[in-house]
Amino acid sequence: MNFLWLADFKALAATGSFSRAAQERNVTQPAFSRRIRALEAWLGVELFDRSSQPAKLTINGEWFSDVADELMERLAVLPEEAHAISEAHSATLRIASTHALSFTFLPRWLRPLEMHTTVRPVQLMSDVLQRCEALIQQNKTQFLLSHAHPMSRGGLPTDAYVSCRVGTDTLVPVCSGDRHGNPMFTLAHEGGDAVPVLQYSTDSGIGRIMRAVLGQQLALLKTRVVVTAHLASVLRTMSIDGRGIAWLPLSLVEDDLASGRLVRASTDGRFDIPTEIRLYRSSMPLGKAGEAFWDAVLRGTSSEHPSA
Repeated sequence: MNFLWLADFKALAATGSFSRAAQERNVTQPAFSRRIRALEAWLGVELFDRSSQPAKLTINGEWFSDVADELMERLAVLPEEAHAISEAHSATLRIASTHALSFTFLPRWLRPLEMHTTVRPVQLMSDVLQRCEALIQQNKTQFLLSHAHPMSRGGLPTDAYVSCRVGTDTLVPVCSGDRHGNPMFTLAHEGGDAVPVLQYSTDSGIGRIMRAVLGQQLALLKTRVVVTAHLASVLRTMSIDGRGIAWLPLSLVEDDLASGRLVRASTDGRFDIPTEIRLYRSSMPLGKAGEAFWDAVLRGTSSEHPSA
């Protein structure tokens, strides 16, 4: 049996017209008629009464209409079930992580997890948060690692995904310093020229947090955007080059601050944004390797609990 015949049958049952059903199925009417005949020959019964116009279902056709619905529903979920079976036997962990955390936090974070479990081979997909969220929703990854803040709404449905906190970080405004080690630009600046700001694009997770937490506050300052990018690493390079102020994860610029390559653009902490680093997963089973890894993460962060 050709599974295309099921859709052919349903199209003809809905319209009763061979020509309209053939057009809907994007085939010529003679080819469509042959496929209906082939289905009837395979079943050994007639499904349509062709003596009336439009064609009507026979008693056998009415029975097969319910059967076709069940078969098509079953076929629709087969790819998902096949993926679940493959997932259950996969030893590879697939993690989507935002760029900034891939460079700094993730390697250090994985190392102590080996004390709780054998960390399987890891396939890391590093991208901006918006695309990382798409990857986990498409089941292309089992986990998502990103910065998070309670004021910034994530892109994952809270009823389908859970998370746990695996670390903390702070977004700090930084810029290059002058020869005396003072910031070239300051957010406390009053009067004079507008302060140059390096901002994140809309698909950046850090940008999402910044807009939610500091949007109104920054709107009151005299600033001008000189560079827009979605990578913290790009804005880091621009800020070292003296282009302006960028909000960068402390985990990314700790060495730069210690060496003087970068300095804080605000010393009172008013513009700092404390954040969490969270690991997200689907609430559906992840397979043996994925569940073992999740359990190890929870044991490694025993003071934390999964939350929606």
